[in-house]
Amino acid sequence: MKIKHFKAICLVLAIIAAIPLLSLVSKKHYEYSFQNPELPIDTRVNDLVSRLTLEEKVGQMLNSAPAIDRLGIPAYNWWNECLHGVARTPFKVTVYPQAIGMAATFDKNSLHTMADYTAEEGRAINNESIKDGKRGIYLGLTYWTPNINIFRDPRWGRGQETYGEDPYLTGAMGKAFVTGLQGNDPKYLKAAACAKHYAIHSGPEPSRHVFNVEVSDYDLWDTYLPAFKNLVVNAKVAGVMCAYNAFQGQPCCGNDLLMTSILRNDWKFTGYVTSDCGAIDDFWERHKTSPDAEAAAADAVLHGTDVECGNRTYKTLISAVKDGKLPESQLDISLRRLFTIRFRLGMFDPPEMVKYAQITTSVLENPEHKAHALKMAQQSIVLLKNENHTLPLSKSLKKIAVIGPNADNVKSVLGNYNGTPSQLITALAGIKAKLGSNTEVVYEQGTDYVGSPDVTPDFSAVAQRVKDADAIIFIGGIAPQLEGEEMKVSKTGFSGGDKTTIALPTAQTDLLKALKNTGKPVVFVMMTGSAIATPWESENLPAIINAWYGGQSAGTAIADVLFGDYNPAGRLPVTFYKSDNDLPKFDDYSMNNRTYRYFKGKPLYGFGFGLSYTTFKYDALTLPVSVNKGKSIAISVKVTNTGKMDGEEVTELYLSHENAKIKVPIRALKGFERTFLKAGESKVIKFDLSPQDLSLIDSQGHINELAGKIKVTAGGRQPDAETEVKKVTVSKVISVI
Repeated sequence: MKIKHFKAICLVLAIIAAIPLLSLVSKKHYEYSFQNPELPIDTRVNDLVSRLTLEEKVGQMLNSAPAIDRLGIPAYNWWNECLHGVARTPFKVTVYPQAIGMAATFDKNSLHTMADYTAEEGRAINNESIKDGKRGIYLGLTYWTPNINIFRDPRWGRGQETYGEDPYLTGAMGKAFVTGLQGNDPKYLKAAACAKHYAIHSGPEPSRHVFNVEVSDYDLWDTYLPAFKNLVVNAKVAGVMCAYNAFQGQPCCGNDLLMTSILRNDWKFTGYVTSDCGAIDDFWERHKTSPDAEAAAADAVLHGTDVECGNRTYKTLISAVKDGKLPESQLDISLRRLFTIRFRLGMFDPPEMVKYAQITTSVLENPEHKAHALKMAQQSIVLLKNENHTLPLSKSLKKIAVIGPNADNVKSVLGNYNGTPSQLITALAGIKAKLGSNTEVVYEQGTDYVGSPDVTPDFSAVAQRVKDADAIIFIGGIAPQLEGEEMKVSKTGFSGGDKTTIALPTAQTDLLKALKNTGKPVVFVMMTGSAIATPWESENLPAIINAWYGGQSAGTAIADVLFGDYNPAGRLPVTFYKSDNDLPKFDDYSMNNRTYRYFKGKPLYGFGFGLSYTTFKYDALTLPVSVNKGKSIAISVKVTNTGKMDGEEVTELYLSHENAKIKVPIRALKGFERTFLKAGESKVIKFDLSPQDLSLIDSQGHINELAGKIKVTAGGRQPDAETEVKKVTVSKVISVI
């Protein structure tokens, strides 16, 4: 024992004696301080920036930043995308439902998990690419996602990329995405998210480079800024992308109020800002707020735009500094922000120190990720109508006809800003796999999306060919080929990526009328990234579901819902209006008569609407009779599955300020929870409302905690006379004193 103790003591003494030597070796190992991972990040960043020449600094402020070989700094491209899975990558990846579909899940936990899985796949791609010496576009770790613009008008083609029309839902889902993507490591980011497009941007697409938005202070703070504030202040998003358009006469990327006063000064944002691609060119080429590229570049940098997505205007920063249009020290501010993100991503540390650098390509499309893609596709589906329990369909039917332009369209399930999976399931494939050989499934497209102006279709012939089917499933709607970002589309009803009408294309309605005349039940499965007006279909067809662009497992999820293997519980994140007559002018950014919060008419299907194959009852809403200003309140409500089928329910919490002296929403979402309930089971759902949740925005954009009465409603959708009677919602009034 004594010998063992003596040896142990000797070993300890030897280690202690070696520590100073190891320290010296460590210090000698690094040529520059920024290479030393033991130093604080800000120390390393300052050291690195201090070593750059003016030309090198400007190069690092382009999205495709070149290598600086003399310092051992590798090239880096800031541009990458992961809207609903890693996008535009040469690798096969997991593709989840389009963002608007993920919003329809009303499930923050699911979205957080999806973002975590996406970051994992993104890390694997980045690790493998670096190993192969590839550092180009769509291979980095700075993802320009999420798009948290408010989907204020259903004609906007890029609305599919958002989380819908509501600031609260958008902020909550956006925060879940950011925290999932960026991870919870105390030192390293798993990946870097970017909130875009800051801050008042939602079409029209053809004029996005030139239009100037004028909105009231009330709309700015009540509608357009809350989600951005939530992601910047609470989610600690790493990046922000400023928008193309101008606001109050200044381009968003060079805007005094948005960029300086609010983002940097009020919200204390310390992350990086990137321009949208080509947005700085717009300063001098389209907005004409700058006389030339040099002035535009200086203006953008002085307003805190740290990196230009582009390779033209920021190159003039070299001459701008030499001409005295901005000091070189201003570039250093931007460079410190940019390199801080790269250091937080572990790009300058030994891979063995960064746990995320160990992730291999074995995680790409792994079983957990694919299962979650299916789960989210199922969760996103919204049951809009189910007359006489038409759905679910029986699996023992002898013959089913599957018709429509989206039945077998692989592009329509992917949305836009998408990756490519190894396998994707269209609706037709999902239905065939569900039914097997016992049921005959016949398919024909029947029509394209909008028909042809030069051909008169014989839809009665299509109906005649499928009249012997036991049920007809029409899978229509629109597609990513028609709506999206600044697209060259000129088909009837579409222009430049936007819709010119929200009506379902006439060709599809005409075909549906012919199919209905067969006397067989017609189920309408709608795929879309935006709200579509379907007045005839809603009046005349027995069953309608909205399936969005559901990702790689869209077809399986659709079949699961159609045949009862999954009980739908998705909710609409946007209002489905009856017609174009319900809409203000597209380019009018005022929120008057827009979205469920201010729309005074009756929608076809309201925000938050969605049916189930079972029924739910709400009661026992518990909250205090009164609350002092500045205090939080706890709310609980009991929800019971009163039907015969297990299922999920989304409980939505709305506030309505009664008799307020200032402008207020008709009602506003302030909480939501998705819960699974077995048949006959009850659960108590709890919410906590902060003083800010109970407050109002005034016409000056100030938060006011006003005394008065607030109607609190909890339930499975927005409240109205019918939902109160059926106990689908329950309400009480609280006094703020």
